[in-house]
Amino acid sequence: MIKTRTIALVAAAGFALASCQSTPKSTPVPSGKSAALLAMEQVAIAAHKCWIASKDPAFKQYQMANELNSFSGTPRFLLVPAKHYGGKPLLVVQAQGNSSRVDVFGPLMNDPLGARIGSDIARWQTGNTACGATA
Repeated sequence: MIKTRTIALVAAAGFALASCQSTPKSTPVPSGKSAALLAMEQVAIAAHKCWIASKDPAFKQYQMANELNSFSGTPRFLLVPAKHYGGKPLLVVQAQGNSSRVDVFGPLMNDPLGARIGSDIARWQTGNTACGATA
């Protein structure tokens, strides 16, 4: 009988304490992805869609090597020669750490194609996934 009362008293105290607590404020659930990774995912998806999957003639001789799952905190993708996947990257597109700034460098940036690459990347970084400046 005393055990039953003790259990009931402990249960009642628990309910009373629970009802006194303030309701938790809703906080956004973090995705676990860094700003760099979020930015690079957005840019890499658009680059693949617009340059590779669309079979754009300007990018026919290249293929994309995706390295978004980088443990170094530098998610990136590379453009490499289509016939030599393990070859030296001709373009590196990357972001680092907690920044959503995307850096672009490599020999292709000195090519006539470099201006287009730069404007495409800048547009995709803003969330505009159109494949052309006028699209």
